[in-house]
Order: sequence, then C-alpha cells, then structure tokens
Amino acid sequence: LSPDCSFTCHYRCRALVRLDCSGPPGTGDEDDGTEQALEKDTNVDEPSEWEKTELDQAQVEQRIKEYNSQINSNLFMSLNKDGSYTGFIKVQLKLVRPVSVPATKRVPSLHAGRPGPRAQGVKRRTSFYLPKGTVKHLHILSHTRASEVIDALLRKFTVVDNPRKFALFERSEKDDQVYLRKLADEEQPLRLRLLAGPSEKVLSFVLKENETGEVNWDAFTLPELHNFLRILQREEEEHVRQLRHRYARCRQKMQEAL
Repeated sequence: LSPDCSFTCHYRCRALVRLDCSGPPGTGDEDDGTEQALEKDTNVDEPSEWEKTELDQAQVEQRIKEYNSQINSNLFMSLNKDGSYTGFIKVQLKLVRPVSVPATKRVPSLHAGRPGPRAQGVKRRTSFYLPKGTVKHLHILSHTRASEVIDALLRKFTVVDNPRKFALFERSEKDDQVYLRKLADEEQPLRLRLLAGPSEKVLSFVLKENETGEVNWDAFTLPELHNFLRILQREEEEHVRQLRHRYARCRQKMQEAL
C-alpha cells in the first residue's frame, strides 16, 4: 500500500509494478472534479456534426492542407495515392478501474535442489492503475475504426483485458460545457480529427470504461470474478467495522453522560 497514491497490490507482485507515486494525494487532480461536474454524456446513437459531413477527394486534399498549416508539430497528415490518408490522433486514457498486464515469474521449488513442475515459468497477471493523464499518440489510417484504435492502445500498454470493457469517446467543449459521445465501433477517428481540425477543445479522444448501464460479467475471467468477490467482502467487512466502532463510541458517550 503506497502512502501517497493508495495503490494496493499483492505482496508477490510488488517487484513487477513500476509507478511514480511522488507528491501528496490529490496532486494534479484539481481539474478532475471540475471536469466531472461539467461532463455530459450525449446520446450514443446520435451522430455528431462531424459524422454527417461528406467530403470528396478534392475536399479531403484541401482539408489536409489546412490541417497541416494549423499545427505546430510534425504530426502531419499525408494523402496516399489510393485516396486514403494517414495521420496521428492523441488519446487520453481516463480509466477508473485497474487494468491487467501479463507477467511471467519463476516460482522456486519448496525443496532446494528438487526442481519440480512449479519451478518452471508460470504465466501470471498483475493489475495496476494507469496514471491519470496518460496520453498516447497513434499513427493510423483514415479507414481505421474505433474498435481497432482500442485494440492498438491495449497492445501498446500490454493490457490483456477484454477490449469490450473499454470504449473510445469523442470529447468537445462548447459554452463552458464538456460533451462526451461514445464512438461506434465502425466510426473512423482520423476522419473525425480531419473534419474537426487540430483543436483539442473542438474535438479530442478519450479512452474510458465501457459503461453500458449493466455490467457484462461474461467479459471477465474467473480469476477476475474471484478478485471482485474478495474486494466486495473486504469492503463489507470494513463497513461493518466502522459501524461497530461508531456505535461503540455512542454507547461510551451515553455511559459517560449517565
């Protein structure tokens, strides 16, 4: 248990986890509460204004020129001979729950000099929270779908969780209001980036948990489900402990008053 970020992991997994927990709790998170209050989930099935726009080949070429003239980095878009185009998108990862990554660790035998079957490499999983504000740039094609972007991000961070647990959102700011819309699997993020321009306030991409209203328990593995049950049991025990402590304090105060 880290005293700064309250990160908790199994004692055998401590050597496998690398996190920068410098700074007191809450450092760098001041904007999270403000943005949380401003965020508004729009209709998932309602197409955005960018999605309604259709461009021909000449318009695509003109938009790419305008886009490249407005950026101050080398993250340009390029038009290909077949009419497609390539470019970069920036995705911010705002995950509340921990993610799972693979880990292979050699487990020593109980008896020295007697290598048993457990002395060989054993595939394990370790879970940890991605640092807040994690950002990743991806170089993609114009026809790359949102589902493929999610897969690419998970591969970049070697996350082995089911991709269905995550969703790609478009984020926009308008009239001091932050709007979020979940992209459909077939939508093309680079096309949206080209239509919206390079401004992050006009349009940005966020990877979040796929909140569907109901938890899709079939997407979890048996070890994950057992971990959830253990977490719920610990939370219940802690809640009961706090209630008993509160009632004991009240009983003590009343006895002192008597």
